[in-house]
Amino acid sequence: MNYLERVNMLLDRGHADVVAVVSGANMLYFTGLHFHLSERPTLAFLTRDGVSFVLPQLEQTKLSGRDDLKPQVFAWSDSTGYAGALAAAADALALKTRKLGVDGQTMRVFEWLALGAAGVDLAQVRDVGQTLLQVRAVKTPEEVAAMREAIRISEQALANVLGWVRVGMSEREIAARLKQELSALGSAGLAFDPIVLAGERSALPHGVSSERKLGENEYLLIDFGGMYHEYPADITRTYYTGTPSAKMCELYEVVAQANAAARAVVKAGVTCGAVDAAARQVIEAAGYGAYFTHRTGHGMGLQGHELPQIASGVDVPLQAGMVFTIEPGIYIEGFGGVRIEDDVLVTADGVEVLTSASRAFTRVGG
Repeated sequence: MNYLERVNMLLDRGHADVVAVVSGANMLYFTGLHFHLSERPTLAFLTRDGVSFVLPQLEQTKLSGRDDLKPQVFAWSDSTGYAGALAAAADALALKTRKLGVDGQTMRVFEWLALGAAGVDLAQVRDVGQTLLQVRAVKTPEEVAAMREAIRISEQALANVLGWVRVGMSEREIAARLKQELSALGSAGLAFDPIVLAGERSALPHGVSSERKLGENEYLLIDFGGMYHEYPADITRTYYTGTPSAKMCELYEVVAQANAAARAVVKAGVTCGAVDAAARQVIEAAGYGAYFTHRTGHGMGLQGHELPQIASGVDVPLQAGMVFTIEPGIYIEGFGGVRIEDDVLVTADGVEVLTSASRAFTRVGG
């Protein structure tokens, strides 16, 4: 991976001489290095000449063998504090006179103020947070491959759990088993804590698994994702137990049609808003528009939610290499909800659906 090529792309698009990033997804993307976000500030200054790090002495060993970054290190200890190291970096990089960009979405206030204390004119600093996300929005083949594997692991884990689920099990019990299966299959952590919701609780778009037990003749919604090489899967399927009512079947069919309609329009050049509209029109035509309360999808990558935003009114065109979710839903309080979520890749000539778990309305629970 040529990280400096990524840096140069960022500087070109962000119209900056230097971009400062803090620990997290942006630092990982542009340097390949993962630092724990803590009270000890770690900053990377991205330049065309290489990457300069202000970091705690105890983290220096992570730079061993990273000559590709042409690193310049300004280390600090707990006894001396970080102010001196940051001031030295500001002088060495001429931050007082060069165009500096920062990620306004992740840089913390104390790090921002520390730049000012080091002599940087904060009034001249530009927020390049959106540019960082735009560069990351188009995935490399390596990133897509990692997500493919995360999806493969996740779908196998889901299949294993569905064969085990029985009426009377609690949401938390099912979620715990899903986490066990993911770990056993090689998932490197979780994209997020699995959301397992039964019955009327399936109407909670971002519900938290509880002790509520799975009953007969009701929905079971599972939203989850494993991880592989720092990249996630994000999958939702909705099932039923016993015998579903006519209304349960109707809601499911409408959401399935909305999911299919959105997938059908995905291709490079189509706007994010057009994909959202394709799903939303199906649900609105069926009379359930008021019960579809969130965007149709979101980008995926080092962070579970990235660009592009598949939402109403977003006129940003899709580009080949973007990976995002398509997850329309209908949520009726006191009754239940349905969501069907797939992960898709925009290709040069259309779309590839990365998820393969069945979308058929399927009975579970023995």
